[in-house]
Formats: sequence, C-alpha cells, structure tokens
Amino acid sequence: MSATIATNKSRDSIVCYCPTMITTNGIWQGEDPLDFSLPLFILQVTLIIVTTRILIFILKPFRQPRVIAEILGGVILGPSCLGRSTEFSITIFPLRSVMVLETMANIGLLYFLFLVGVEMDIVHVIKSSGKKAVVIAATGMILPFLIGVSFSFILHQSAQVVKLGTFIIFLGVALSVTAFPVLARILAELKLVNTEIGRIAMASALLNDMCAWVLLAVALAIAENEYWSLSSLFVMETPEGEAINEFYICLILSGVMVSGFITDAIGTHSVFGAFVFGLVIPNGPWPKDRRYIDNGAGTWATLALVIVLASAGKVTGTLLVSLYYDIPFYEGLTLGLLMNTKGLV
Repeated sequence: MSATIATNKSRDSIVCYCPTMITTNGIWQGEDPLDFSLPLFILQVTLIIVTTRILIFILKPFRQPRVIAEILGGVILGPSCLGRSTEFSITIFPLRSVMVLETMANIGLLYFLFLVGVEMDIVHVIKSSGKKAVVIAATGMILPFLIGVSFSFILHQSAQVVKLGTFIIFLGVALSVTAFPVLARILAELKLVNTEIGRIAMASALLNDMCAWVLLAVALAIAENEYWSLSSLFVMETPEGEAINEFYICLILSGVMVSGFITDAIGTHSVFGAFVFGLVIPNGPWPKDRRYIDNGAGTWATLALVIVLASAGKVTGTLLVSLYYDIPFYEGLTLGLLMNTKGLV
C-alpha cells in the first residue's frame, strides 16, 4: 500500500501515513472489498454476531448467560483458535483494522457504561438492602484487594516498567471487583432480580463497582501523571407523559462523548466519564439496556494461585457476613459466587 509523506516545516519532522481507503468501487473494477475499511468492518461485525448467536443457541440448554457465549465467541475468533491461522487473521482481522475495531468498541463501551449509570437508582437499591449490602460489599472487596496487594510486590518484579503504586491498585481492583453490568444480566436471565438474594447481590455489586471505578480512576491518573479537574454535569427532566424532546436526546448523546473526552484528557479512562454522566441522568422514558503474558510454568502457577486465593477470599468474606445476618448457608454461598462475577469491562 502506498504511503504519503508530509513535512512539518516548523519542527522538521516527517510523518508517513497511508491514504484513506474506506469504500470500494466494486469488484467489477477489479478491487478486493476486504482491502477497504467499511466492507471489512461490516464483515467483521457480521461474523462476530453470527458466532455469538450460534453459541448462545448451543449454550441455552445449559442455562448459561449470554455473556459467556460472547466471551467464547471472542476466544474462537481470536488468536487462540481461528486466529492461529495466518490466512484467516490476515484476511478477516488484519492489523490495519484493529484501530477501527478498537474505536468502535470504545464508543460502544462509552454508551454501555452510560446506560449502566442511568439504570442505577443508588438510593433505592441501597435502602432496600440496608446495612447488610454495605457490609457484604466492603468485606467482599477488602479481602481480595488485600490478597492482590500482597502478591503485587512479587509480580511487580516481572513488570517493573509499570509504577508500583499503579500496579498495586490495578491488581487489587482486578481481583476484588464485581462486574455489575454482567451480574445484572445474569440475574435477569436467571430470574433472580426480584429475589432477596438478587437484591442483596445487586446492591452489594453496585457499591463494589462504584468503589472499583473510583480506584481505577486514581490508578489511571497516577499512571498518566495528569492532574485532577472538575466538570459540571446537568440533569434534564422530561414531564411525565410527554415525548422526549429530540434536542434532549442529542444533548445526552453528545454529553456522553464530552464526558468521555474530559476524563480522558485528565488522565482517566473515558468510560469513567460516561459512567458518571449516566449516574446524574435521572430515570426517564427513554430506552435503557443493561499484558501480562508469559509462557513460563511458574508464572501461570502464580497467576492461578492469586486468582484462587482472591476468589476464595471473596466467597469466604461474603459467606461469613451472610451467616452473621442469618442468611442460610447455601444462599450465602450462592451470594458469594455471584459476587465473584467478573466481566471484560
């Protein structure tokens, strides 16, 4: 592929870039559609959707949530399975398409976290479960976090390019977090949302998730050496029974992007801004939705040990608190397993 060279006279720097190839003139002109960004992206999205839908159908008799099928779909299409074929990876998922996929994925993640924030009625959820959810969330997060911090000093020796403070927070949060969006989807699919254990799990996961996002924001700010700033977020209301003004919809969609831009500019991941923006938007009638790589056996053994201990700590802590509040043993154990729900966010 040809490249164009542009010169910045003020700094005497040379930038090489490939010409934009978005749409094709058609196979009748002798062009390969997969050499262009748009046809390739459409093919990739189609393949992803078909693969995940097939897996959802296959796993349905086993009562597995959709998120499991989506993760397995990524594994199958990724370098672990089909991606091991050089011809497949170069043709369907070439390196030049990664930027487009990542851009679209991050935009989708922005709006997904915004919808999660909109869906959260913090006061109602916490009041319905009370002190019980707060204690379970705190205990279920502190124990795995401490285990992660303990092992971070050992693991950091192999990843010294990362600051120790950032590494400690990231590892602690990764092991202690409960993925609220994933847990909500699982509880909804298993029809457990309106049960006592479902309400406790949702409230505890909500608090856990919020603490995790705050800690991640701190870690990212430390990693990027940026400074904190404040931004004002405005709440809009629509009178009951009236259609939403199209201007408000456009303003909300733009607000998600602006919030993501602001948090990204100050050194925090853009999804955090979208999530916070969703929290301050009141519930309304609009639609809502719910490397570290090493081949050494010692590394994998250490990783497995960390995961097992952190998971055991989360289950044990949640179970002990559940028994203290007279929750039956098996329900407490179920709650501990639910609090161990992890996601890809």
